Amino acid sequence: MYELLDSIHTPADIKGLTTEQLRTLCAELRQYIIECCALNPGHLASSLGAVEIIVGMHYVFDTPTDKLVFDVGHQAYAHKILTGRREAFRTMRTRGGISGFPNRDESPYDAFGVGHSSTSISAALGLAEAARMQQRKEKVVALIGDGAMSGGLAFEGLNNAGAGNADLLVILNDNQQSIESNTGAMHKHLLSMTTSVSYNQFKNWIWNLLGENALRGFLQRWVRALKSWFVKKPGGDLFESLGFRYFGPIDGNDIQEVVETLRRLRDIPGPRILHCLTVKGKGYAAAEADPVTWHAPGHFNPQTGERIHAPHLHDRYQDVFGAVLCELAEQDTAVVGITPAMAQGSGMHTFATRFPDRFYDVGIEEEHAVTFSAGLAAGGMKPFCNIYSAFSQRAYDQIIHDVALQHLPVVLCFDRAGLVGEDGATHHGAFDLAAYRCIPGAIVSAPRNEVELKRLMYAAWKHDTGPFIIRYPRGMGEGTPWRETEPAPLAVGQAEVLQEGSDVAILGLGPMVNRALEAAAAWPGKVGVYDARFLKPLDEKLLREIAGRYSCLITVEDGSLSGGLFGAVSEFCAREGLQIPLEGLGIPDRFISQAKQSEQYASCGLDTAGIQKSLQKVFENRK
Repeated sequence: MYELLDSIHTPADIKGLTTEQLRTLCAELRQYIIECCALNPGHLASSLGAVEIIVGMHYVFDTPTDKLVFDVGHQAYAHKILTGRREAFRTMRTRGGISGFPNRDESPYDAFGVGHSSTSISAALGLAEAARMQQRKEKVVALIGDGAMSGGLAFEGLNNAGAGNADLLVILNDNQQSIESNTGAMHKHLLSMTTSVSYNQFKNWIWNLLGENALRGFLQRWVRALKSWFVKKPGGDLFESLGFRYFGPIDGNDIQEVVETLRRLRDIPGPRILHCLTVKGKGYAAAEADPVTWHAPGHFNPQTGERIHAPHLHDRYQDVFGAVLCELAEQDTAVVGITPAMAQGSGMHTFATRFPDRFYDVGIEEEHAVTFSAGLAAGGMKPFCNIYSAFSQRAYDQIIHDVALQHLPVVLCFDRAGLVGEDGATHHGAFDLAAYRCIPGAIVSAPRNEVELKRLMYAAWKHDTGPFIIRYPRGMGEGTPWRETEPAPLAVGQAEVLQEGSDVAILGLGPMVNRALEAAAAWPGKVGVYDARFLKPLDEKLLREIAGRYSCLITVEDGSLSGGLFGAVSEFCAREGLQIPLEGLGIPDRFISQAKQSEQYASCGLDTAGIQKSLQKVFENRK
């Protein structure tokens, strides 16, 4: 039971609370988030740090009329709880439950959906301009943090908003401890003065009286310089050069200071930014001490802070990638590793420790990561650029123009390919196969197990022209002895015959090949199973053999059925005039909601039982 939280059903219920009650509410929100995430894992540390800012926004602004836009979405847990989803929060990230991120289909309080980062300012600017053009008197606030300000899209939004003088408030949730807080009476006095209504009315009256002329420009520059001299503003000069008025930094974990500052800023017109310093993991000692691990800690004991690890039956694909990359780096000083802020998740942290001078974490900047890799390749290095598959979509233009068009040997390792589980539709790597197979000169591959991932990485290392894409899933492999296995030479574009049959052939790509083998066991001797290995180039010789030998061909892939392996095989058969019936199994033409990975694959007919069901239909239809 919670003294205040149990009585909060909408943001209107917090409007009459005192400052002390707001402090109690923030503490209860933290406890509730910890309690729920201990049993139903999610993104913990980021949401704990943003509690006061979110409570302050809902306290000061009139939501959902006023619009709150979040960036990145995993800061928004307190927002979900305050906006009528307190009980549903226990089901977050589960099948049939609510999303782990803001979702327009879920609540009118979610003004804009988000799963990745750096989108809030652009989206909020669009909302603000829509309100202005339709003469609606609503306010728009963008909350950006957790490294999202490093993304290029954030600066594009800032540049546009500042140049257009939009009525937009951006709150920078700065939980990086490298920026120190300004302290002292002078700083607090200037913050109070510059956010006051009377000061801003007087300032605007003076500027309007002077008009647009050289004197006004000189005086504005002089005032900015004077303010900077009195109080150093980390980043403030940068924001003001983009046309934003900068305020702060303030203590973003002090609810009284947050509310008072937001009240003053609410009615100041134009583009403005409030810099809040917060502690990631605030209020939970283990998360404060290690915010990286506790960003998404999995199950844990909320009383002791002990993380509860599920037993790992096999090594993860991420572990294989990290270890093999180190092997290659030991053999070749030209091997370098690049990641856009995913060193731990991708398994590249081991490489970072062993080869720090050859490791680059460029921040949440996928586009830069790819073009930077292209520059490294042009300079004679051998870059392995690891990006989560869903996030690689942001760098599509760079992969085409900066890598493929220049025939540069960049190895692009797409982690989290296929369906990813609880993070849901925003994070699935469903579209990479269809997206990248059309790029001239690109090699697109997917290993069925850990040994094949190792072999593909060695093949990519030897490759000397154009992008070499290796995409593999999140989580554990199949249990193959990859550490002891020497990487046998692997010919680009060559599929592998795993078992031959007399009637139906299955051509699989990636881990789906293993499920196909399991399914085929129900029809001994009748079903042939082949590992395509490469979506591009296809093994055309093998396809001709299959078409001449079998009565039906089924393709199986953990990517979008539209345009992926099924599309490539269908196009080839049509082009060659091969008369063989085709069936395709893959991710259907819809967004897949959050659930366990196993549940998601089952819902798409991509587990062993689903493939067996499809085989059964093929055999029944041929009777």
